[in-house]
Amino acid sequence: MFLLTLVVVGCALTTSLALPFLDVRDTQPTSTVDLGYSRYQGTLLNSGISQYLGMRYASAPLGQNRFRAPQPPQNTNTTQIAQAFKPICLGTNAGLPSSQSEDCLFVNVWAPSAATPASKLPVWVFIQGGGYVSNSNANFNGSTVVDKSGHSIVFVNFNYRVGAFGFLSSEKVRENGDLNVGLLDQRMLLHWVQQHIAQFGGDPDHVVIHGVSAGGGSIALQLTAYGGRDDGLFVGAIGESPFFPTQPQVSELEWQFDRYLNATGCSYTYGGSADETLGCLRSQSTATLQAANVASPYPGQVASPLFYFTPSIDGDFIRDYPYNLFDQGRFVHIPVMFGDDTNEGASFAANAATPNDLAVFFKNNYPQLTSADTDSINAEYPLMATLPNHAAYFPSASAAYGETTFTCPGIFMSLALAQYNDPYHVWNYRYNVLDAHNVAGGIGVPHTFELPAVFGLGNTNNNPASSYSTYNAEIIPVVMQYWISFVKELSPNPYKDPSAPRWESMGAGAGSSLRRLVLQTNATAIEIIPNDQLERCLFWKSLAVRMEQ
Repeated sequence: MFLLTLVVVGCALTTSLALPFLDVRDTQPTSTVDLGYSRYQGTLLNSGISQYLGMRYASAPLGQNRFRAPQPPQNTNTTQIAQAFKPICLGTNAGLPSSQSEDCLFVNVWAPSAATPASKLPVWVFIQGGGYVSNSNANFNGSTVVDKSGHSIVFVNFNYRVGAFGFLSSEKVRENGDLNVGLLDQRMLLHWVQQHIAQFGGDPDHVVIHGVSAGGGSIALQLTAYGGRDDGLFVGAIGESPFFPTQPQVSELEWQFDRYLNATGCSYTYGGSADETLGCLRSQSTATLQAANVASPYPGQVASPLFYFTPSIDGDFIRDYPYNLFDQGRFVHIPVMFGDDTNEGASFAANAATPNDLAVFFKNNYPQLTSADTDSINAEYPLMATLPNHAAYFPSASAAYGETTFTCPGIFMSLALAQYNDPYHVWNYRYNVLDAHNVAGGIGVPHTFELPAVFGLGNTNNNPASSYSTYNAEIIPVVMQYWISFVKELSPNPYKDPSAPRWESMGAGAGSSLRRLVLQTNATAIEIIPNDQLERCLFWKSLAVRMEQ
């Protein structure tokens, strides 16, 4: 058992769908890449980078492929044009926007145009976030990180199923389909990389997976997949703001499945076989299924959770709660970088005016918590200094939700990897870049605020804060080069920006101090994780099983 107590003694989930700017001033096609099942023609960017957008990595998950593990892509006889992003996957509470589709399993690749299969370049695979209910970091432009690497890496991003299409859970789904198919989509993509990335100049033996928010949570779930089985799919991992929502047992979600059946007109199959029930769902139109892809409160709660469809413990891909798996060392042992933003909870917490408001918010999102548990949470997070534009207990709710859902999972995964693998190949960080607009709004340094610094301005699907173009501009090369260095060398230091300090590894052990890097403009430095924060993380660990984390 991993004794975390010894150490103490000693998540955009954004929902913007705007597409990032792409440098396509020169649209001369590159050489066609032949993947066996299809040939794709990409675009040569002015920067000497080849861009391939909207390639299939799996068959369309329609009809009989609904609620099943992804299937291999079908063969095509004509050259496919890979010069525009394809639709992202349908999200919960999203309606049917033109930018989303049930047919959404597409991958994008950026690679140096001069690369060949003999180049064997390190590969960066980005898993987007969205709380498992949306693709909220979709269609990022990877050309800048490839360029800033000196044309020495290949960058990959992709869509995976979310919401009801990705995480519908029931014993009937298990019997006549597959559970957690959104995670199986991710796994399929990683196998696709193994099979095809050499055609873009990438090295299948040097793949680093990177995720943010639910993508960071997905990093945890890929590390612990099948009880921590190492399938040789990746050699390093980066988890930004790793997201640990409630992840129930399948049996606990039958009410959710029944509600979905009723909303899709398939309620007549309640007493029928799994074949009949799933057959009805597969016969429905996308519009009918998407109309039912909406949130509702957990039984006995008063408001819908922030994230309604989440992964479930299926006994196969996910064999236990993530905290338990990391506690037991059941994960792939590789170098990692994990970290968070200083005010992770500010984007999500209820604007609580009273301790009861805080308690209700937590029960809505972690429904197994008891009144005694929420009393303990209020005791751990008493009334704090007020913040602009917010009620009295918002700071407490924000701090509590941020630590339990994002910050403490990242710290404990780092500790587990340090304990079971190698403390000198674990790096932890806290992103603390202050923006005047955010501070004035009372949200501090919010969830995923670092993304423009990781990928560069104009490359994400949100407009970056104006401070990244002015007084926070100097943090961008610092952050980007740490990430690029880790992708290339499994360490953030060999190719760090010359102005940046050496990023010391976390370290671990009884009586030791745990280090992390504080990323802040012109003041990046190592700090010791405060003991009071570690104590609060131990408090959350004591509740983790009840919270189903």
